[in-house]
Amino acid sequence: MALTNFGTLSGDQLQAWSRDFWKVARNQSFINQFAGTGSNAMVQRVTELTKSQKGTKANITLLADMTGDGITGDNTLEGNEEALRAYDISIELDQLRFANRIAGRMADQKTVVNFREQSRDALAYAMADRIDQLAFLTLSGVGYGLKNNGALRPASNSAGHELADLEFASDVTAPTAARHRRVTAAGDIVAGATDAIVAADKLSYSSIVNLKAYAKDNYIRGIRASGNQEVFHMFVTPQQMAGLKLDPDFIANVRNAGVRGASNSLFSGTASVMVDGVMIHEFRHVFNTAGADDITVDGYAGGLTLGAAGTKGGADGSVDYARALFCGAQALAMADIGLPEMVEDTFDYGNQSGISVGKIFGLRKPKYNTDVSGTSEDFGVIAVDTAF
Repeated sequence: MALTNFGTLSGDQLQAWSRDFWKVARNQSFINQFAGTGSNAMVQRVTELTKSQKGTKANITLLADMTGDGITGDNTLEGNEEALRAYDISIELDQLRFANRIAGRMADQKTVVNFREQSRDALAYAMADRIDQLAFLTLSGVGYGLKNNGALRPASNSAGHELADLEFASDVTAPTAARHRRVTAAGDIVAGATDAIVAADKLSYSSIVNLKAYAKDNYIRGIRASGNQEVFHMFVTPQQMAGLKLDPDFIANVRNAGVRGASNSLFSGTASVMVDGVMIHEFRHVFNTAGADDITVDGYAGGLTLGAAGTKGGADGSVDYARALFCGAQALAMADIGLPEMVEDTFDYGNQSGISVGKIFGLRKPKYNTDVSGTSEDFGVIAVDTAF
């Protein structure tokens, strides 16, 4: 059995192993598909730190549009220049770690599985999965004390055993007023209020078209694609996607606009479909209330507002809902600092082996003062609640 002994690896070899781990983790991470280093990415990844008076943090800059009308004719321009309005967003950093440990030499000897290789893949999946969960909770404005299905995460009496202990957990904020919407049964986009949701308020083709118009009216900037067209990304739960695919208007448009035959998205079972310049993606970690039965408080720190009865949505707290996310450029800021730190250690006089991985990163939903409402709003994401 070919084993890798971390203790015999040089610094360059160990770095290559860490880089290989992070490549696997990134490939398995859903949210990383939408990440880029520039302002034309839905998730702006920051890989460098900036020194500030409060220490070293990761920062991104949001640039607001100019508001002046310029100087006409031969009138003097000098001294009438308009200052650019930039909003710096600081991202708190923290480390998340996972580890595996084998029972002992005999257990390792008896198995045909390469412990280190299998451990790397298991750790990579765990890291990628938790980053995805945290990213969608951050975008949804839901505290890390909840699972993505609305259930409470297990509480721990020890510090550092909960995702809510992360430094950037306190930066999770509820969707702002103009960025929290609700879909009605008629397909209209109205102010978001979870206690007003009824079972008929399902995602539909018309609601997506109306939502795109609302986003553009409220200066949500799309992602520039080929032909200089703006593209938006919308994330829905499998149940929301199922409801959309049963909508007669959606069926008619996809049937007529798509290619004929088995490759049509109605038959191919694709997890992503394009609707009016909006790419709709199905993902299991989009926030929903399927597991929210055990929540007994009216509201939860971090931004989630529950129904009147403290569970699910609707006037009596009995309607399951999901929080779809309509995203443009710079919807989420992600600090991705350095390679993961991988350590192998032995226990019980060298009889047991363990491998740990730690990654320093941070997440934050950018905000800025918009000229449309004159208030502070989420920059690139609209939270859209629908029944399912």
